[in-house]
Amino acid sequence: MISFNKISYAYPGASRPALRDVSLHLPEGAFALVAGPSGAGKSTLLRCVNGLTPHFSGGSLAGTLNVNGLDPVHAAPQTMSQHVGFVFQDPEAQFVTDQVEDEIAFALENAALPRQEMRVRVEEALDLLDLAPLRGRRLATLSGGEQQRVAIAAALALRPRILVLDEPTSQLDPQSATDVLHALARLNSDLGLTILLAEHRLERVLQFVDTLVYLPDEGAPVQSGPTRDILSQIDIGGPPLITLGRALQWQPLPLTIKEGVRFSRALNETGRKEARAGWPDHTEPPCLEAQQVAVNYNGRTALRCVSFGLRPGEIVALMGRNGAGKSTLLKSCVGLVRPQRGQIRVAGADIAKQDVASICRRVGYLPQDPNTLLFADTVEEELLITLRNHGLAASGGLTRSASQSRPRVGDQDWRAVLLDRLGLAQKAAAYPRDLSAGERQRVALGAIMVTRPDVLLLDEPTRGLDYAAKHALLNLLRQWRDEGLALLLVTHDVELAAAAADRVLLMSEGEIIASGTPAEILGASPLFAPQIARLFPTSGWLTPEDVLNALPSNGPPARL
Repeated sequence: MISFNKISYAYPGASRPALRDVSLHLPEGAFALVAGPSGAGKSTLLRCVNGLTPHFSGGSLAGTLNVNGLDPVHAAPQTMSQHVGFVFQDPEAQFVTDQVEDEIAFALENAALPRQEMRVRVEEALDLLDLAPLRGRRLATLSGGEQQRVAIAAALALRPRILVLDEPTSQLDPQSATDVLHALARLNSDLGLTILLAEHRLERVLQFVDTLVYLPDEGAPVQSGPTRDILSQIDIGGPPLITLGRALQWQPLPLTIKEGVRFSRALNETGRKEARAGWPDHTEPPCLEAQQVAVNYNGRTALRCVSFGLRPGEIVALMGRNGAGKSTLLKSCVGLVRPQRGQIRVAGADIAKQDVASICRRVGYLPQDPNTLLFADTVEEELLITLRNHGLAASGGLTRSASQSRPRVGDQDWRAVLLDRLGLAQKAAAYPRDLSAGERQRVALGAIMVTRPDVLLLDEPTRGLDYAAKHALLNLLRQWRDEGLALLLVTHDVELAAAAADRVLLMSEGEIIASGTPAEILGASPLFAPQIARLFPTSGWLTPEDVLNALPSNGPPARL
């Protein structure tokens, strides 16, 4: 069905190829996961399947490629679109219309399908992705996760033989991600649809796929085959279940919670240490506080009487289903969306009459797409632009007391210190948009943190990051927290929340419905529980480190 034979590809002007000597074969009906570190060429490989590479990207491609009996290099993209449905990493980039139902019907209209068949296919796609209640909504009013589901539905409406998806669950809450993956699994098993997807959050996907295609970095050969066989040969890091299984030498390595429970029940729990304690109560006044905030946004109620406080030296995770109002709350905290009722205070001052620039000197905000913050020709210039926009000279501006551990904005070496912390010291002269997804995110973080804000708001900070980049981000957030920064993370990444958060807020339909420690909120939730909490219910353990630190000894390796 899909065959790569010694495929190599280089983008125009690139110093090294994005793909090097890739050979693999996926039979009809395969459900394959493409994995690997950021920058390894996963998106490039996917785009080869429908001819976007090299037809639209340019560059040079060598080797031979066969997709459903066609050569995408010689066939026109419009021909390949009849055989290969494609869902981009950024769904808004592929939208053509402005309404949900119209977007799903658009490709069908272009294919001149009879009206009756078109209506049937639209209804099927709406139901499959749970979009029927949104059919009349404007795409601009949808959350990022809802837009992603619309893009998948539009691709499925054409009933292609092959479906290719780039990070299809990156913006979805855990339940929506599970629903989408179950829908794909049904299409794969019931209709024989061949599915090829790239995904960084492997813990979500491994239970569904039968084939793993691993693209290592630095030009090492591509490995492909049955999922368990490939995982046993590579160190992919990441999924907590696999991390724990390797640490405890569980054999065969479990890929699903069902498989892992057999090992977890067999562990000797005698002498088990207590689970990690919750973060101690803070006595400092909140540096950011919302009281009874209500927002009507794009013609609908987005926030209803939201109240919370964020104190120095804590990381708070804000979680909830897609469309719950999480991103709207972040935008309200920096003045991008103004509440109709209630009050938001930063450092005790009401922000209602402050402009966005004034608020953002004290409250840093990183949106879901960090590319929207990148304007300059070099990484260092991004930081200087922020300082100039805020009226701060590179060697002056906001200062802190000498007793504070964090460097002052006025310190001449601060920009160098910040770039070093972000792992960008060697990239200071690089063009930001040529960097990997993780590096671009760190550049955007640098542009925000250069003013030394007291509060940092991050919207889906691990979107598009591999496990190594995610671990580096986690260490950075912890370092800033320990230095007194207050951090609020909007995330669907339950594993990040389990590892990073001191407190969790849970939102539903514009309201905060629960607040507590990660063990209280995540450990007891069937929807938001991380893998380790599912393995060891009621234990209070959330991460592999919790388990390894709590067990008296690992004992002999377990084999079942």
